[in-house]
Amino acid sequence: MNTQSARMLVLAGEKFSCIKIIGRANFASSVDFKALVNQLRQRGCDYFVLDLSECTLMDSTFLGVLAGFGLEMRQAQKDPCERGIELFNPNARIIELLETLGVFQLFKLNQGPLPAADGAEARALEPLNPSKEEVKRACLEAHRTLIQINPENVSRFQEVTQFLAENAKKTKE
Repeated sequence: MNTQSARMLVLAGEKFSCIKIIGRANFASSVDFKALVNQLRQRGCDYFVLDLSECTLMDSTFLGVLAGFGLEMRQAQKDPCERGIELFNPNARIIELLETLGVFQLFKLNQGPLPAADGAEARALEPLNPSKEEVKRACLEAHRTLIQINPENVSRFQEVTQFLAENAKKTKE
């Protein structure tokens, strides 16, 4: 199984962050992504752009983390016209996955050039190298989020969540 994480580049301003995801966004990169987003939100960032022009695919764990983030941002918005999360240049496969899993409505999708970010600093994200338990916990939480958002996902992920929950329970014992 290929567990190589997607590379992530971050351009962070005061209220705006652009995260470029390069490669396959999978369970291995979901922990890093979630930690990054939480750190940026704590710094006051409330507008996120994800540049997906070089993201080849997202697995269900990464999509679950992304959907959970989208749900949190949507619930935190006081004004429905607030920016929240924009996905720029996703490929057809990613769009199809967003639609199939019923999370498409959590994001604004755009094609074309990215908006300019004055005064922002660009940096590569250093991987956190999470433990197997942290990755398993992230996988379980992500799949539960997908089920919570769209009940049709129960049939897709019931066995996965059951396996991960049992595995987590054995680990605690």
